[in-house]
Formats: sequence, C-alpha cells, structure tokens
Amino acid sequence: MLRCRECRKQTEVTDLYGGVCNSCRSENSDAFLSPADRNQAALDRIVLTTETVIDLPIAQRVAIVSAECVMGMNVFRDLGSLVRDVVGGRDAALQKALRDAREDVLSEIRRQAHELGADAVIAVDLDYSEISGGGKSMLFLVATGTAVRLQAADR
Repeated sequence: MLRCRECRKQTEVTDLYGGVCNSCRSENSDAFLSPADRNQAALDRIVLTTETVIDLPIAQRVAIVSAECVMGMNVFRDLGSLVRDVVGGRDAALQKALRDAREDVLSEIRRQAHELGADAVIAVDLDYSEISGGGKSMLFLVATGTAVRLQAADR
C-alpha cells in the first residue's frame, strides 16, 4: 500500500499514476499535465463555429487557420452509393469518409492554432464539395477558422 501525494489516502500501487491516485487525477486532470499538454487539452475543448466565446473574452485574433482534405472515393464505395441511390438507406462507407475528413481538418486547424500559441479557434466553417468526372469521384473538405488568444480569467 502507498499514499497518494495529493489526498494522502492509502491506495494500491496499481491505482497510482505519478504518485497520484485515480480519484485525484480525475478531479484535477489538467493539474498533472505539462504546460504544453495543458494548452493542447484546452485547445481541444474550444473549437467553435461562433465568433464569440461566452464567458471567455478574446484578447487577440492571431491568424486565420485552414486545412484541406481531398479523399478519393474508390469504386467499391461508388458502387455501394449507387445501390443506396436505388434502394434507399444510409451509406455507412460514405458517412465514415465524411466523418474522417471532418476529424482530419479539425485536427489540423487545432494543430496550427496550437503552434501559433492560440487558446481557441473560433468562427470555424466547414465547406464540403464533390469533385467528379471521367469516372472518378473525390470528396473535398475545407475548414477555416480564426485562431485567438483568450483573456486570462481574473482570480
């Protein structure tokens, strides 16, 4: 048995991470992160389609960030889509492709904002388009937003 360095409760060795019990870690999860990881964790939580952040005033607009994703739709997905057009229903492969593309571009604008030292990305816009012709079909997604620094909360 060991003691948690935060709450001083005795706990099993397997329940400690960095000398802190699971209970203390879950209550203060950001407190045990490095400053860079804490910044990334905060940025992961704040990606908005709105221009303003409620209760978090914007101190500075840093830059426009954008990301693009072009995904080829292979012949099997195209055939599945043709069948869905005829019989109806949802196309799971196409939905997964759209979800993956969205996650990719949002992750990229988060990364760009983090590199700029921003706290959040606001006014995010997602534009989907299909490029087709010559028997080929491509899915195109562009995400743009404004990387911002937020005013520090008064404590």
